Amino acid sequence: MAGRKPSGVFVLHFANLLCGIALCLPTAKVFDYDVDGGRDLDIFDINEEAGLNLVEGDIVLEERQTRNSIIGEEYRWPKTIPYYMEDDLGKSAQINAKGVILKAFEQYRLKTCIDFKPWSGEANYISIFKGGGCFSSVGNRRVGKQRLSIGRNCDRIATIEHEFLHALGFWHEQSRADRDDYVNIMWDRISQGKEHNFNTYNDTTSSSLGVPYDYGSMMHYSKNAFRNGTEPTIVTKIPAFSGVIGQRMEFSDSDLLKLHRLYNCTQGSTFLDSCDFERENICGMIQGPGDTADWVRVSKADGGPSTDYSNMGKCAGSGYFMHFNTGTGTTGDTALLESRILYPRRGYQCLEFFYYNSGPSDSLNIHVREFDDGSPNGKLRIIKTIHGSAQEQWQLHHVSLDIKTKFRVVFQGIKGASGPLTRGLSLDDINLSETTCPEFIWRVKNFSQVIETTTTNTSIFSPPFISKEGYTFQMELYPSGKAGYPEELSAYAHLVARDGDIGQQWPCPWKQITMMLMDQHPHIQKRMSNQRSVTTDPNMKATDSDSFFWDDPRKVGVEVTQDDGSKYFRGPGAGTAVYLTHLRAKSRDFIKGGDAIFLLTMEDVSHLTVTQPLPSTTHSPVTTVPSEACLNVQCLNDGVCVVDEGKAACRCEVGDDWWYYGNSCQYKGSIMDKTTLALASSLSVLGVMLVITAVSVICMKKKYKKRSNDSSVVMENMSASQ
Repeated sequence: MAGRKPSGVFVLHFANLLCGIALCLPTAKVFDYDVDGGRDLDIFDINEEAGLNLVEGDIVLEERQTRNSIIGEEYRWPKTIPYYMEDDLGKSAQINAKGVILKAFEQYRLKTCIDFKPWSGEANYISIFKGGGCFSSVGNRRVGKQRLSIGRNCDRIATIEHEFLHALGFWHEQSRADRDDYVNIMWDRISQGKEHNFNTYNDTTSSSLGVPYDYGSMMHYSKNAFRNGTEPTIVTKIPAFSGVIGQRMEFSDSDLLKLHRLYNCTQGSTFLDSCDFERENICGMIQGPGDTADWVRVSKADGGPSTDYSNMGKCAGSGYFMHFNTGTGTTGDTALLESRILYPRRGYQCLEFFYYNSGPSDSLNIHVREFDDGSPNGKLRIIKTIHGSAQEQWQLHHVSLDIKTKFRVVFQGIKGASGPLTRGLSLDDINLSETTCPEFIWRVKNFSQVIETTTTNTSIFSPPFISKEGYTFQMELYPSGKAGYPEELSAYAHLVARDGDIGQQWPCPWKQITMMLMDQHPHIQKRMSNQRSVTTDPNMKATDSDSFFWDDPRKVGVEVTQDDGSKYFRGPGAGTAVYLTHLRAKSRDFIKGGDAIFLLTMEDVSHLTVTQPLPSTTHSPVTTVPSEACLNVQCLNDGVCVVDEGKAACRCEVGDDWWYYGNSCQYKGSIMDKTTLALASSLSVLGVMLVITAVSVICMKKKYKKRSNDSSVVMENMSASQ
């Protein structure tokens, strides 16, 4: 099979040895791969490079469409949205995008009431394809197949969430009616012909849903959007927000609030519980029956910790956590802390919490108490035991659950046999959701100092991690950026192998590696973590080489010696030089207590290489089978008559950059003519204004002339009377 060679910016690595079972030979050099081509491209840059001229940079606007989509009930989707991934997303280069799309869906489920399901024949659905860029229509256009493009360089999770927010009914933040109260548009810095992208729209046709202007919205333009030089086109009236606008990390709080108001959401589809113990009711948690001691809500504990993890002692009158004092009592004493009763829907969950252990022999058991007809009072089932020596810091833990009936999570602290008189176990920032847990945690201590003291083009590596399928990988991080990228974090993923490794398939097929810098906000729904994913394409060739990029690191990698003298081979890396700016990395809770936490996973995505099956017409609520209802309906331009809930309607053809619409598919729209429409509308308004002005001038002249004539007559009459 011919291999695909990547394009982009590469950094040289020298391969060491080609190692077989009994033979080692020199091999050619292999290069790292930058998935962004070394450039930090926003959505609008991507679309401009693709030659697209869309409304506001990434919006497909039909000729008949006005800006009332966010207001009109008819433009809302059901809370569970059908989707179809077209075949062009199944090509090698787009498998990573398909995986990230599914991750974006998971964020919608976690943080909103919006869910997604594979299309099973519903009348209206979103068809995701690889177009020339990243773009979408606004709202449910009720055209049957509504296309949304995730093209090249669009495979960032925030970019995908952004386009789906358009589809759900949202315009850009800076097109709000009150925009000019918060930012200045520098019109002379905008590229010629792009001025219409900065229009604002009357609040009778585009609603902000009562939410204040949000500099941090993922729907806001970046400060350099559509610029003609090097100066910003958008200047925030509060200077501190200049580097905030245009974030492409995650939903902001206001993004979520608007979505909740538009779709009447009450909670996330997969969210179960979160607790930072700031309220005295401790989130409805209870002291469990049958224990010999209690967990107590405190703001500090003898022997540690001295502060909670939520606020790190920064807020007076707050900063609480739960503590089990093991410095007194008897060996074997237990304390049970149980969550409120929860009701699962998916059958799998992720429990996340921060844990502080100041007792070297103490331990923590994680149980679930499951309720069913046979156990009306609940039956305890142990999930995990956490041992280990005392740690002088809060530690992040994830525990995977598989619960299918109503349940409580139970934290059982157990006093060990020995230790100091001032010691104990502490819990804070507990989150429970019906999601999969991250596989690995890489904590970089004193990260602020690491950024300040590390020179450009110098990298650090995570420990090697072994995935469920037996592949080993690690993350490479440039704290001060690669050469040419100052004030950036650069991040790359590498495969790893050791002599004697067996059982892996090479080149490594279709494993998606995700590198997430965790926003350590106490509440999982309010986090704006930054993540990038890369996928091992077994057909991808290294640049200027016949070697496969994701081949055995013992063939295409470099030999690495660890501090303990052990050795392994590290393959070339794939990632981005523009992972996150220092400015954003120092914002929010990316760095907490001085430390940064990276969550890493390697998932098999080989199932995404298969075409998504089309729904069976026998189970579809929409049918294209001829019926009496279609006898008198004529669909033009290859449109098809379908019967939806007893009513006949035309389903129109849609292409990559064109579409038909209208009751009979009689009208044609395209990406290239929407700006013409906007310009024509503006010129029409200007023309009407000029006509009105001209008429007004003529009328005023006539009126003035008549008034002058009347005055002359009066003067003549006055003269005559004298």
